[in-house]
Amino acid sequence: MYCGGVFVTLLVVAVVSVHCQFDDHHHHHHHLEEYHDYRAPPHYHYDYAVHDDHHHDYHSQHEERKHHDVKGKYELLQPDGRKRIVEYVAGKHGADYKV
Repeated sequence: MYCGGVFVTLLVVAVVSVHCQFDDHHHHHHHLEEYHDYRAPPHYHYDYAVHDDHHHDYHSQHEERKHHDVKGKYELLQPDGRKRIVEYVAGKHGADYKV
């Protein structure tokens, strides 16, 4: 009797699988497409910092961009112990750095 139950179960699964594959009803699924405007002006912002005592590496950077204008700041601790700070701005007409 147990083998008969397994056979009936497998038969039902097979019939349901075939019915689902060859179902004449067409189900319409509407997928929303994501819109990406690749012409949109770029905007971003990031910053990070490294404080590595083992390798004596200490530096950080901050930068942001809106349309064509970029501004940022970079700082590092030089081997002689002095801190170097570089500030910059850039745009359509060039770049300007202040050390």
